[in-house]
Amino acid sequence: MPEYDLVLVGASGFTGGLTADYLAAHAPASVRWAIAGRHRAKLEAVHQRLVAIDRRNAGVGVVTVDLGDRRSTAEVARSSRVVATTAGPFSDIGAGLVGSCADAGTDYVDITGEPEFVDRTYLDHGLRAKETGARLVHSCGFDSVPHDLGVLFTVLQLPEGTPIRVEGFVRVRARLSSGTYQTAVKAFSRARQTKAVAAERRTAEAVRGDCDIGDRRIQVSKPRPKKVPGSTRWAVPLPTIDPLVVKRSARALERYGPDFSYRHYVVVGGLPMVAAAALGVSGLVVAAQLPPVRDALLRRRAAGAGPSPCDRAHAWFNVRFVATTPAGRIVTEVAGGDPGYDETAKMLAESAMCLLGDDLPVTSGQLTTAQAMGTALTSRLQAAGLAFRVVDD
Repeated sequence: MPEYDLVLVGASGFTGGLTADYLAAHAPASVRWAIAGRHRAKLEAVHQRLVAIDRRNAGVGVVTVDLGDRRSTAEVARSSRVVATTAGPFSDIGAGLVGSCADAGTDYVDITGEPEFVDRTYLDHGLRAKETGARLVHSCGFDSVPHDLGVLFTVLQLPEGTPIRVEGFVRVRARLSSGTYQTAVKAFSRARQTKAVAAERRTAEAVRGDCDIGDRRIQVSKPRPKKVPGSTRWAVPLPTIDPLVVKRSARALERYGPDFSYRHYVVVGGLPMVAAAALGVSGLVVAAQLPPVRDALLRRRAAGAGPSPCDRAHAWFNVRFVATTPAGRIVTEVAGGDPGYDETAKMLAESAMCLLGDDLPVTSGQLTTAQAMGTALTSRLQAAGLAFRVVDD
């Protein structure tokens, strides 16, 4: 029997520390868990903080791990039933840990928003995870829980067996996390590699039969900018991992119907802001290709730093889903507080505890949150304060 039920890797980082604090306040007393990272002294400081939250946390373990050493990550994977990690960029340092979990049959959750890392994990470790029974669930933070479970929540409000068109409109008031900024810059610099790995995955999916959906039709397309219905604001395509996650959930779950499509937007201001956003992203993509400029951009915001509690208290997010069927239209909403830090920590922690203790479908391999946990995780997040609701039908 593993020594721990749950090991949290990256606990001495900013988001990892918030996740540790959440577990310290909300994990059942019966859960045997530990914090893990590279630096023992930093972990001991986190441990002292957890004990201050609740003296029962004196029993929380402290584990050192070198993510670049496969023997070290294998020890962590074998020691726990579930491994949760916030340590990124995942394309740089995440492969050893997720691979060790696949080998050991240990469930794994992370907060990555990096398509290249997710696709490489599928190619290198997806089959092994199916053999061992491991559930590898990526993107268990703001990428991509509100979007993946929000679409599932929306679909479940609709009749079965009907064509469904869903558009997601993301509104955010928050400071971009340092980790997300670092990940975005590095992802822009690896656009060609990301595209190549995605193509390699599509070929592997065809060979493995993972994209065989019979007569069903699943589409996720890149939309054009458009006016938000009933508003003066504009919605522009949001090039994140979220639509890919929704697509994989729709392919895996027949409840999404015989003909499903999804489009993903972020809501901005008027046309001048649309143009400014497009120019800004284009400029960042070009700059990220130049090593000296990329290094300067990365130094601007070091990973591991984050906003103050006051700033996080004033942050929020809202995602509205407009679903149309032949019978009519429905609008749903997922909403919460600070997306990149507080809510991401909550989503990751609840995902790990959901895998640990909830009655879930028997699955294995690389999975989405909707596939692996579905309504069980939605219920947990609702109980934890996130809103999943119908706002119009």
